[in-house]
Amino acid sequence: MQAPPLGLYVHFPWCIRKCPYCDFNSHPVTGEIPEAAYIGQLLEDLRFDPGVTEDSRVSSIFIGGGTPSLCSGEGVRRLLDGIRAIVELDENLEVTLEANPGTVDAEHFAQYRDAGVNRLSIGAQSFQADKLARLGRIHDPDDIHRAVAVARSAGFERLNLDLMHGLPDQSVDDALADLGAALALEPDHISWYQLTIEPKTVFARQPPILPVDEVLAAIEARGFSLLEDAGYDRYEVSAFARNGQQCQHNVNYWQFGDYLGIGAGAHGKQSNTRRNSIQRTTKPSQPRLYLSGDPRRICKTLEIEDPQRPVEFMMNVLRLTRGVPEPLFEQRTGLPLKHIADVLGGLRADALMHPSRLALTDRGFRFLDSVVAFFA
Repeated sequence: MQAPPLGLYVHFPWCIRKCPYCDFNSHPVTGEIPEAAYIGQLLEDLRFDPGVTEDSRVSSIFIGGGTPSLCSGEGVRRLLDGIRAIVELDENLEVTLEANPGTVDAEHFAQYRDAGVNRLSIGAQSFQADKLARLGRIHDPDDIHRAVAVARSAGFERLNLDLMHGLPDQSVDDALADLGAALALEPDHISWYQLTIEPKTVFARQPPILPVDEVLAAIEARGFSLLEDAGYDRYEVSAFARNGQQCQHNVNYWQFGDYLGIGAGAHGKQSNTRRNSIQRTTKPSQPRLYLSGDPRRICKTLEIEDPQRPVEFMMNVLRLTRGVPEPLFEQRTGLPLKHIADVLGGLRADALMHPSRLALTDRGFRFLDSVVAFFA
């Protein structure tokens, strides 16, 4: 086993309103957000996280939520300065912050940039007012355009737009119009993913009418072509980048890299090369419990035993359209490639996996979940 790159995920759990499709650990704001106390706890959480060692060197930071753009510019500066004081940061550090177009403030964006954020991910989801209303979003199409303009004026060159398809009562033309509107803004990255109904959400209790499979297939086929023609490379199931501007933090996830997770409900993964072990970490999901917890004791750990490592590895790397080289399996799992040789041989014989890489063929990509299950 070799030590993989190390990312840092920071979770900001509050939002203005919970969307009916959202199953993330997000909590509607009631009263004033305890920003100062929360950032203080985040830094103590990092200081005592079991994955932090004297050799820790973070290559990327992702501030997600919830709605991190509810945090003040001074709060983000305090957070990033505090992180720098605890762990070493890569000189080419990628720092992403998620922003809701309905919470955009020009001064905040400029302050985020000055604090060290160099990549924004804006949750557009749709450019059609009726679709945004069905999704429970707090913004309208004009807010998206304003958010992008404000981001550009604040100096952000790296910009992702989150966009959903397969929305309630959405036609092929509707979906392509949304995609066209996103392309017109020329972000360097687009996350274009299908709406799914997750358990314990409002949509699970009150299911909307979603497009049938034939419509979904047509949306994807024509959407992929539109993105390719516009110069976007599909490097992951739902991620598209121009000019090599992949999200390095997420690529690390998908290559079964390591990451620290701080904040309410945050998850982490760390490898111990000396013990040939891998563990996952979790933090309390309720903000109140997270804030009141002893940072020395709030982290729960779980070992990833040898039998689970192949499926966890493949669940991530097979999302990448080009997969990964075969040696990465042993480097990241600590297991020899022969451990999965029989399964790999069968999938290659069925033309589901690439003959010399750990990657899916075009046919295999259509059956991603089924292929991954063979490694369980």
